[in-house]
Amino acid sequence: MATQSDSQVYQGEEKIIVAIDLGTTHSKFVYHPFNLCWNNPNLNRIAAVSFAHAYPGSVVDVRMVTRWKGQPEAAGDSKIPTIVAYEQGELVACGAEAREYLGDEAYEVSKWFKLHLHPDSMNFSDEPPAYDSDPGASPAMEIPPLPSNVTLAEVYTDFMQYVFGGFRTFFQKTTPNGPAIWDRLSSNTVIVLTIPNGWDTRQQEFLKEAAQEAGIVQSEEDADLRIEFVTEGEASVHYVLGKINHKTWLKKGSMFAVTDAGGSTVDSTLYVCKALEPKLELEEVCASECVQAGGVFVDRAARSLFTEKLSNSKFGDEESISDMVDKFEQRAKRIFDGSQESNVIEFGSRRDNDREYGIIQGKIALTASEVCTTFDNVIKRSTDSCLKLLRGRKIKHLLLVGGFGESPYFRLRFEEEFGSHGTDVVTVEEPSKKAAAEGAVMWYIKQMVSARVARFTLGTQIIVPFNPARVEHLTRRSQVFIHTSQSYSEKPETLDGFCIDLLVWEGEGNTKWTTDVNGNRLPQIRDLCSIEADLTPAIAGLNQVTSKHGIKYWKVGYGVRCIYNGTKLQARLEWKVEDKTYQGPIRVIPASVWK
Repeated sequence: MATQSDSQVYQGEEKIIVAIDLGTTHSKFVYHPFNLCWNNPNLNRIAAVSFAHAYPGSVVDVRMVTRWKGQPEAAGDSKIPTIVAYEQGELVACGAEAREYLGDEAYEVSKWFKLHLHPDSMNFSDEPPAYDSDPGASPAMEIPPLPSNVTLAEVYTDFMQYVFGGFRTFFQKTTPNGPAIWDRLSSNTVIVLTIPNGWDTRQQEFLKEAAQEAGIVQSEEDADLRIEFVTEGEASVHYVLGKINHKTWLKKGSMFAVTDAGGSTVDSTLYVCKALEPKLELEEVCASECVQAGGVFVDRAARSLFTEKLSNSKFGDEESISDMVDKFEQRAKRIFDGSQESNVIEFGSRRDNDREYGIIQGKIALTASEVCTTFDNVIKRSTDSCLKLLRGRKIKHLLLVGGFGESPYFRLRFEEEFGSHGTDVVTVEEPSKKAAAEGAVMWYIKQMVSARVARFTLGTQIIVPFNPARVEHLTRRSQVFIHTSQSYSEKPETLDGFCIDLLVWEGEGNTKWTTDVNGNRLPQIRDLCSIEADLTPAIAGLNQVTSKHGIKYWKVGYGVRCIYNGTKLQARLEWKVEDKTYQGPIRVIPASVWK
């Protein structure tokens, strides 16, 4: 249980707040040449759920759901595997219960399905280069396929229904007068979903639709009112500042960084303190960083090490190597701090021997240097990402959280790197694997971050008159066309709707063109969403004007105001009648998440 560190009394309306985090913790991996084996029972993504019953006049306690169907032996464990089992397209089981169907050819188990939602900009390789290769290498990432006759929307709907049902049961059974409180407040429960820094409107709308299909919310309007999104990095900063006394080191104007090192990504964000009273207020200094460099990469580098080391040993087979990687992850990786000269991996029985290759009674020892090589690639990517975030700025404190951030060696190397820049690396005493889930509820209650920096540039495609005197226009003369539009001789009684596409520029610098000289879409530009509206409410703003050719026509001026409320894109139609500004609704339609 976690309470707000400053014990502030909650003054809002009574409500239930639940946060769902799809984490990125992995354990045992099995590979076949040129292909991943997705049927390993220990290859899982992990989810966590936190919640709070906020009551006016009381201090809010943030709690973790620690009981899940199918894993009674893990009472007190807040983590559940993010896997869903199907038989011929029909749902069979979710979470821990789905493990029973892994490896059974009659069933298909969906794993790592979150990767299907990643935009292209996040799809770096999940498989790092060999442990001794160029740390900058980044091959294409392979994503496990979905089960036959099952869509991504169905997988998300089924898993979200399972998770929310488990939370509802836990709340009712562990909260005094829980069933009555649930009956009274459930229809207004706030759902906070944590998302990677690189996700945007497309993924958010997809998740809202899945929540509606799962029965968590009742309609599109209900989803807009009750579902909130927070980046994993922002949730983590709320978690950390809720665990430590920030008043002893934080002052107005000071900057600090937060690095969340998880299973497969390391996210870093730079903040400046804008105020301490009446409440702590932070602003992002620049766009946050996200790099594919979590603990899973150390496991895979260890596999490369074992495979090369034992290539001619009778224990160089897939099963033995996988057992070694599993035992390495469970112990050696977690306790290694750089000083252990011998790191023993107990993977077999006393009868397993191959002395020529250092295997004695089911054990193999790695030197400190060998273990260091499994970390090197991850540490370089992580520190480089954080240094890129800082861009030479001087900070006194870097807060390190996340499951992989608890690695003694990872911490040591971070302390060495940033200590040389005069920065103290601060960690939380409590395990921070649940930082995003628990921090998400704290984020909703406390809202310490008042300003954020966009990770990309938004724009829309426009038509410009051709000017043969401009070289850049001449090079695109093959794209010249005659544009016509509908005109009215009489004042219309209704107006057509309009629809425009919002685009994202993800390249370096800026661009004023969406295509190259041949009319092909620039690869750095992608669709974000479409916005559409009915212009009829703006008909009062119609004015008759005369063109330069003496043609009279009716004209209405309107604009589209887009804002980000937290991570959520919102848009409104604006028009003027005389000197008064009016607003109307706009519908945001996300682009497809499928690439």
